[in-house]
Amino acid sequence: MLHVSDRTTSQARTLLVQQVAAMVPTPRDGQCVRVGVDGVDGVGKTVFAAELGGALRGLGRPVVNVSLDGFHHPRAVRYRRGRDSPEGFWLDSYDYQAFSQHVLEPFAPGGSREYRSAVHDVVTDEPVEGERLAAPPGAVLVVDGLFLHRDELSRVWDLSVFLHAPFSVTAARLAERDGTSPDPAHPSIARYVHGQRLYFGACSPWRRASLVIDNTDVARPRIITEVPGSSL
Repeated sequence: MLHVSDRTTSQARTLLVQQVAAMVPTPRDGQCVRVGVDGVDGVGKTVFAAELGGALRGLGRPVVNVSLDGFHHPRAVRYRRGRDSPEGFWLDSYDYQAFSQHVLEPFAPGGSREYRSAVHDVVTDEPVEGERLAAPPGAVLVVDGLFLHRDELSRVWDLSVFLHAPFSVTAARLAERDGTSPDPAHPSIARYVHGQRLYFGACSPWRRASLVIDNTDVARPRIITEVPGSSL
């Protein structure tokens, strides 16, 4: 993930995040709101979700931030189609049943508001044990993660954001973070790039999202109405 730093802090960015925060619906009768922040690896989802949560708290709203990364399948499932399989990355990365049970359903209308923020540690490949947490009435759930506009998730969001940047930009960010190749055409990252392109082809997430934000320049993100086909 990108780290919040001077390069991600600017007046233009702050104003845009505040603009998005003001768009988050206000529910009635203590119901919760579910917000999704989608985009490819390296686009800046976690940073944006954290900033959005901060802006919402500044408006006096209770916020719960959850990352889909806490709901990975075990390695045996993630790599059952092969460690280099784009289809495996797109289809087998996440346990959506657990994510729905422990996060989406508790924050749904009439839900219990008792949730878990993770069930699996992707580094150790071990289950995460822990008690359920209790969200306050009227909480805004802000989820960051890949593939949030796939068929089984696209209708759950009260507001959703698709963050966009070309693969040439996101691959360079991943190289800085993980030491991978900055070339999106390099075979070592083909699983991830092509897996995300499978998602694009199946779901066109920029069309399903409430907002599309170009995050190519992290200091000057902007709301856009169309994603250039040449950058996908």
